[in-house]
This record gives sequence, C-alpha cells and structure tokens, in this order.
Amino acid sequence: MAPHLNHSLINPTDPLERQNEKLLTIAEALMRRVEQITDDSGAAYAQFQRAALLEDQVGARTRELDTALTLLDQSNLRLAGANEQTERARRNLADAIEAVQEGFALFDASDVLVMCNARFGLQMSDVRAALKPGLTFDTYVQLVSLSRHLELPEGDTAQDWVMLRTRRHQDNHVMFNVRLTGDRWLQISEHRTSDGGTVILQTDVTDLIRLERQERGRMLDTQASMIRATLEHLAQGVCIFDSAARLVGWNQRLATLMAIPPHRLRLGQDFDSLLSRFRADARFGPGLGPRDLVAWVQNGPGRAPLSFEMTRRPDLILSAFGQEMPDGGFVLSFSDITAERRAIAALSAANETLEARVAARTNELEDALADAERAHKSRSRFVAAASHDLLQPLSAAKLFIASVAEDSRDDAARSALHKAQVALDSVDDLLAALLDMSKLEIGQAATSVGPVEIDRIFGPLRDQFGAIAAAKGLRLTIRPSAVRVATDPAYLRRIVQNLIGNALRYTAQGRVLVGVRRAATQARIEVWDTGIGIPLAEQANIFKEFHRLDAPASASEGMGLGLAIVDRACSVLGHGLGLRSVVGRGTVFWVTLPLAPDPVSPAAPTTKVT
Repeated sequence: MAPHLNHSLINPTDPLERQNEKLLTIAEALMRRVEQITDDSGAAYAQFQRAALLEDQVGARTRELDTALTLLDQSNLRLAGANEQTERARRNLADAIEAVQEGFALFDASDVLVMCNARFGLQMSDVRAALKPGLTFDTYVQLVSLSRHLELPEGDTAQDWVMLRTRRHQDNHVMFNVRLTGDRWLQISEHRTSDGGTVILQTDVTDLIRLERQERGRMLDTQASMIRATLEHLAQGVCIFDSAARLVGWNQRLATLMAIPPHRLRLGQDFDSLLSRFRADARFGPGLGPRDLVAWVQNGPGRAPLSFEMTRRPDLILSAFGQEMPDGGFVLSFSDITAERRAIAALSAANETLEARVAARTNELEDALADAERAHKSRSRFVAAASHDLLQPLSAAKLFIASVAEDSRDDAARSALHKAQVALDSVDDLLAALLDMSKLEIGQAATSVGPVEIDRIFGPLRDQFGAIAAAKGLRLTIRPSAVRVATDPAYLRRIVQNLIGNALRYTAQGRVLVGVRRAATQARIEVWDTGIGIPLAEQANIFKEFHRLDAPASASEGMGLGLAIVDRACSVLGHGLGLRSVVGRGTVFWVTLPLAPDPVSPAAPTTKVT
C-alpha cells in the first residue's frame, strides 16, 4: 500500500515557488523510496502501482497549487491597486497641505512630527532645516525659543517662553500671537485630533496687526481731538493726570483761571510742579491745604472724591473738585464761583437787613396790638359798666310804666304805655346782650359747670317762645329730653334761647323744631327752621357782632348779637358749634355737649339686728 501523503507538509500560505519546491522534494523522495523497495524485494508491480498512485496525488496537488497561485496573483493585483491608491492619496494629501496658505504640521499622539508643509517655520530660517518627520514637539519648542528671529516679550527669557508654550500645548484648542523680529507677527493655532495628535497652523498676521494698529492710532487721534474739543468747551478749568501724577491733558480755561502761561503747561509735567504754581498765587479755603491735596494725590488708587475752595487774588474764588479715573489717574476741575459767593453775601446782607426790619415792624405791631387790646378791654369794661348802670334805671322805668298802665282808664294811654313797655323791653334785652358780650370778651364770665337736665332748660323756653311763634303763625316744637349734660345752666339757657329766637326771627312760615340727639359720650342740641336759609358766603359772618342778614325783622327784634353771644359762650364752655343751611329751605344749628355721669344712688341704710 502506497504511503499516505501528509497534507500538512504543504502550507497554503507559502508562495507558489516554495510549494512547488516542497512538492518536487517529496516526489524525488518517493521515487527513491520506490526504486529502493523494487531493488530489495523484486516486487516491481507493487512499486509501479504505488508510483502511479503517487503520480495521481502529485497531479491533484499540482492543480490545487495552480488554483492557489491564480488566487494569489489576483490578491497581489488588488494589493498593488490599493497600494497605488494609498500612494496617490498620500501624494494628494501632501499636495493639499502644500497648497495651504498657512504653515501646517501634524504631530502624532506621542508628540512626534509626522509631516509638515514648506510654509511651516518659513519665517525662521535657522529652524526650518530641523523640521523633519520624527522631530519631537519639545525639541521643536526649544529650537523656536532659541531662534534669532523670535522676539521675546520684555522681561522674559527663552526658558520662560518654553514654559509658557508648553503650558499652552496642554489645551485642546489654543490660539495666540508670536512676535518676530522686524515687526512681524505669527498667529499660532493648535487643535487636538481624535487620536490624540496635534495639528498646528501658522498664519502670518503682520499686515492685519499693522492695519489694526493704524486704525487704533487714528481712533485714538480722533478721540484725543474730541476730548480736546470737549475740554475747551467746558466752562471749568480742567487738568488730567495719569497714574504717575503726570499731566496728560488740560484746557485753556485752566490757564486763564490759574493765570498760568500756556507754555508753562507741558505734557508729562508732574503734579508737584503744577501745585507750585497754585501756591504762588492762590490761597486754600478752610479745611484743606496744599499738604492735604498732595496726600490725596499720593494715596491713589482708591481715592475718594475731593472738594475744596481756592481764592486767587481778592476778587476770584474757585471751587475745585478732584475725582479718580479707572486707570488710577485723576482729574481736577476748577469753577469760578465768585458771582455766586457775591450773590450769597448780598443775599445774606439783605436777609439781615430784612430780619432787622421785620423785627422792628414786629415790635411796632406788638405795641399796636397791645394798645388795641387795652383799648378793646377798656371799651368792653366801659360797655359792661354802662350796661349794668343803665339796667337799674331802666328796670325802674319799666316798673313805673307798668304801675301807670294799671291805673289808666284811657285806651289810648294804655296803648302808648304798652308801646313804651315794648321799647323798654327791647332796650333791656339789648343792654343784657351787651353786658354778656362784654363779660365774655374780657374774660370775666363766671361759669359753673355741672350736670344739667336739658328738659329743665327746654320747659321755660317752650312757654316763653310759644306765644311768639303763635303770633307769627309758626309751629314751634320743643321735644322733651331726659338727657343730662355737663355745662353751665345759665349759659346753656342763653345759647338755646338765642338759637330759638334767631330761628323764629328769620322764619316767615313753616315751623321751628328743637330736639336732642344722643351719641356714645355726647349730646347734640339741634334747632331746625324752615326760614330763608344762609348763603355759604355769609355762614362765617353771622357770628360777628351786629351782623344781620336781610330779613323782615325790626330793630326791636334784635341787633345781631344773639349768634355772637352763642359763639362766645360755646367757646368759653368748650362746646362744639356748627350749622348747615340751604337757601330758601331752612337752617339747622347744633351745639355738642358732653354727657354728665349718671348720679350715684345713695346706699340703702342697713338695719342691725341685735
């Protein structure tokens, strides 16, 4: 039996040449084996049979190898195509990178340079030769820091620049400017890739920065012109100092107010030299001197606003104000307040003169008022004395006429005596009213306040005025009341009597109603009538002496003292007095009085049982 061919001797992944070599070696070994066996045993047929079988197996393997070789050729063709595409893509990428207007470099995740274009590092000729794949980022930064084309920031060393550049490299995205010699600028932009690498772009921004600088310069010139125009437009003198107390701006008004020649004001002039000009021709006001101003200037920044006054020449007064600016500098402004101070002085002098005149006039008025009060009291005392003295002979005349009237039998004589009696009664009432007014005005009215039952006041008045109301065709209603009030009974009777008499006097038809309304702690006596009413303009005048409204009342019916007495009496007793009136419909007067406390019932006597 022919030996079994071990297929594991052939590796399908080996190249076809290698597999053919192995098959030939196996075939040669098998042939030698067959020849050896034939010679030894003489069994030629068996050897031939095994050789034929081996030839079939070799043929099958050869066909398999041909198929594998065909597949391998196809794979090699596809691999060559892929390699060609990859190389083409690499060339396209390189071309694209070279076409970029900025410098481009790619570092992998290990910070090793993978590739860069010709513009990367173009501005640094002494570094450009070292920018090749395999260069580490740290070496690249060290080379740049030592380049003669790099202009380091003022006060920084190359090592400081390396530390700052390395710290920026730690961020995912960063952008900054680098200054080169010859006033050139590069903008550096770094971005992290998804695999941890870094893309660096270098853009020449020299033209942009120079253009921006020119625009900023023009803007500053424009602002300076505007500030200069604004300063010159101000009515105040202004001087501006920077954080080092050096003069950076002023206006012409400052030179005029401080009498400083314009050529003495220079940019960069320190504050002390300008203060020396102030001291030469100016005096500081109270509360602040030159040392205080210098201390304020030296205490910045953080100065509080400062205000003070200065006097230059006897006729010029300046108000100064100091204010700190955000950059640590400060500004001083000076305003001419001479006119204001003169106006204040003139106003103060006028006030003093006016106060003196007012005081003198006040003294004169006080003297005149005292004289008027003395004359008024003298008149009141005279009226009171005359009224009192006149009442006695008047009473005697009334008694004499009454006795004569009783003895007279002649009707004409009795009529004349009756008229004389009425005239004497009117004179009696007038003198009594004058006496009451005089006592109230000079403060000699004796009052005795106590509990008074209002119905005891109403009863006699109902009888007194009932006949008078009936004679005029009026209906008089005085409602009874059990209310007790705290007042003087004599003056309360006089008040109510005058109010009822006034109501009857000015009522031509209708009725007069008198009643009492009770509140929590007060009672209000009200007198209503349906008379002519009182106009609003006259309601304040009716309480004046001898003031009467136009009414069909004769002189014998009153002289206009009734309501004046009511007003004085209510004032003395502290009672409220008011009225409400509608012209043509009537009037109501009321007097408000406090309620009297209820009388305390005496305790019932107790009987002691023994």
